[in-house]
Amino acid sequence: MILVPKEIEDYCRRHTSPLPKLFDRLREITQAELQAPQMQVGLLEGRFLNFLVALTQAKRVLEFGTYSGFSALAMAMALPKEGKLITCDVDPVATRVAQKFWDESPDGKKIELRLGPALETLAALEGLFDLVFIDADKANYRAYWDGSLPKLRQGGLLVVDNVLWSGRVLDPQEKSDKDIHAFNEYARQDSRVELVMLPVRDGILLARKL
Repeated sequence: MILVPKEIEDYCRRHTSPLPKLFDRLREITQAELQAPQMQVGLLEGRFLNFLVALTQAKRVLEFGTYSGFSALAMAMALPKEGKLITCDVDPVATRVAQKFWDESPDGKKIELRLGPALETLAALEGLFDLVFIDADKANYRAYWDGSLPKLRQGGLLVVDNVLWSGRVLDPQEKSDKDIHAFNEYARQDSRVELVMLPVRDGILLARKL
């Protein structure tokens, strides 16, 4: 299912402030060299995440799912100089591309990659975060959610990607469809947050910790 017609998405991109040219090269390298390049967030979602960090005045961000580093760098751009973004992944190939591009950006020094199982990384982290972005393996979404909420400050923002799963949440058949649908229902009933789900790209869920 196409959630938004290509012509509408193209129109939205034309009316969105561009990101630095470095992001264009990152997108090209991702498409040419990495598997599953569709996992990379694009301009619209990258700018949206950038705006969220800026609007919440976040200083400390946690990300699940680095891939080639587009979203991490977009968010890091909006962090203050002393800000920190910790991003978790298990793929040494894709994150090697990410690190190369972060090294080319003055904002890359704000990013710290933790390579290894994200739940183990999460358990070892101390202090509170202002914003958490979940965009990793779908089967663990609930575990990332439950593990992150105690480490999110009151009023902080949880952002979850792919919650519409190409529309398959309407009639879940495959395991991944059911995983996302079950997570969405769990989040909907979670009294610790208030939610808004947006049909941006493949669906984004915003949750503010109460």
